[in-house]
Formats: sequence, structure tokens, C-alpha cells
Amino acid sequence: MTDIPPSTLRTPGALVAAGLVPESGRTAIEAVAARYAVAITPAMADLIDPDAPDDPVGRQFVPDAAELRAAPGEDADPIGDGTHAPVPGIVHRYPDRVLLKPLHACAVYCRFCFRREAVGPGGEGALSAAALARALDYIAARPAIWEVVVTGGDPLILSVRRLRDLTRRLGAIPHVRVIRFHTRVPVVSPERVTPGLVAALRAGAGGQAVFVVLHANHAREMTLAARAACGRLVDAGIPLLSQSVLLRGVNDSPEALEGLMRALVEARVKPYYLHHPDLAPGTGHFRLPVAEGQALVETLRGRVSGLCQPAYVLDIPGGHGKAPLTPCAAEAPDAEGRHRVRDWRGGLHLYPPEGVPPPRGRDAG
Repeated sequence: MTDIPPSTLRTPGALVAAGLVPESGRTAIEAVAARYAVAITPAMADLIDPDAPDDPVGRQFVPDAAELRAAPGEDADPIGDGTHAPVPGIVHRYPDRVLLKPLHACAVYCRFCFRREAVGPGGEGALSAAALARALDYIAARPAIWEVVVTGGDPLILSVRRLRDLTRRLGAIPHVRVIRFHTRVPVVSPERVTPGLVAALRAGAGGQAVFVVLHANHAREMTLAARAACGRLVDAGIPLLSQSVLLRGVNDSPEALEGLMRALVEARVKPYYLHHPDLAPGTGHFRLPVAEGQALVETLRGRVSGLCQPAYVLDIPGGHGKAPLTPCAAEAPDAEGRHRVRDWRGGLHLYPPEGVPPPRGRDAG
């Protein structure tokens, strides 16, 4: 059903043999691996500096004993998927779109994953043929569903045959006009982005717009092979967006965020979301305060062009959806209806300027 490189590192022993974990750390990592899935593809293993314990790529994928330390408020379902799951494989949180999760496996397993309790060998697995049919029937029966976000797990590790079948079946639902695939594959396993896979993403006969949203968190992930894989998708007419997670020790500096966003745009990937980390179990060592995240995002405004600006968002715990966290540059209006607006250097300016009357509201007499 899936196609993942056989040389992917999956066990503490393999991590020790690859030099990514010292022999002295094997026991601690075995305890982590007993609870949470481990997988590091060759493309990512090659990027990790084993002599740098704070390597930003290694921090994302190499297990850490800190993952077994629980913190108050952490939840196995931190964004409340289960609250909005009418049938297996579907999350219907917003009126016009749904998540479709055909499988709960990934090419790599991120140590901060918000679905870490559901993915991997001990997780929820793949939908059966009958369950997938029920999920597609749910979508087909609701004309308000305009967009389907295919996620998981990582849908691009499905075999080309199954991916093509899924795209065709979604394409046969006339009210679905947008199909969006969320994936890490072009970065972590770029060789999988073959002409056959690209064609499978475009196999729907209904004329739907197809988007791919790429998950990447550090500029070093955007290797030449990753950029080439992105290029194969873009050159086939599939627009690419990105989603990243703001992570302590990975991209929590102005320089790291700037480098990531520039690398994405250079690969023809438009930055879309920068997620505040979720309250997933054992991920406290990745989290930072919202105010710190807002300050970091504010530094991007003057450092990089508008093409490089993602929306900084929080998935509100409990299933209440996303909320924007990007700081607002305009203060509340004064008694005359003028705002103080902050420029990228921190200077404040009146708008409208003195001498220019503020516009009247729609309901003004």
C-alpha cells in the first residue's frame, strides 16, 4: 500500500549504528521508541550532524528522552480532531472543507507531531476499503464541502495506484472543487516524486484545482533534491504552499526563519502557515511563548518580502479551529478615528495623517 525506502532508520539500534545516537543513550531512546514511532529517511539522516547535539534537523527526527516528560495541559488529541470526526477518516471542522485521512503512516516521524498518538506502527493504520468508501460517501452527500484536504499520516507515501484511485474518486464528486495534499515527501523522500506520482495527483476528471502543501521547518531541508522534487510538481501545474511549525531549537531565531522562508520561495513554494506548536504529549521542549513567536514573526516583516510572509496561527485546543497570532500593526482608533500604525522599524505613524479627515463609517449619518 505504501512505498518507503527500506534503508529508513526505524529502531534505536539503527540510530546507534548510524551514529545519530550514542551507545550510552540507547536505553533512554528505547523507552521513547516503545511509545512513539521512529523513522528517519536516508535524505534526512544525511543532513544530520551527529557531532552537534542541537542540530536543527536532528532535533526534529531523532528521539529524545524529554518526550517521556509530560506537561500540564498536554493532550493525545491536542487540536480536537476527534470532536469533529463523524466517520472514520474524516474531520469536518469547518462548513466548506474536510480533512480526509486515508492512512496514519509517514515517511518520517516528527518528534513534535500533534498526531503522534495516532500515527506509526502502533497507531490507527490505514482506512479499509469499506471505511474509505464511507468517508467518500460522507463527502459526496454534502454539497457544502468545496475543499478536501488529504492528510494523515502522509498521503504521498501511498502507492501511485492507490493515490491515483483516490484522486479519481474525489474528482468524481462535482461539488468538490479543490483537493489539497499535505505532505513532507518532497523534502524527506524526494525520489518518490516521480512522473507517475505527479500524474496521480492530477488524475481527477472533474477539473478540480490541486494543491500540495509542503511541511518544512529549516532551510537545510530544502536540498537540491528537494528543490528538484518541488520543481517537478510546479512544472506540472500543481501550486505549492508550505506549512511550518515554530520550534524551539529549530527555527526560533530571525535568521533561521528568514532562511527557511527564502529557501521555500526560491523553490517556488509560497509560505502559507507558521504553526504555533500544539500541546501534544512530550513536546514541551519544543514550545515557546506566543509573545516570543509574535516578536519573531514581526522581525520577518522588514527582513523579507511579502512573498516570504506566512500566517502565524494557533490551533485552539479542544477543536475550536485556527486563530491568527500575527501581530496587528494598527492600534485601535482614537476619538477622531485615527490609528497609530507601526512600521517595520517600530516607528509609529498616524493614519490618516494630520490634515486628512478620517473616512466616515458605512452607517454614519
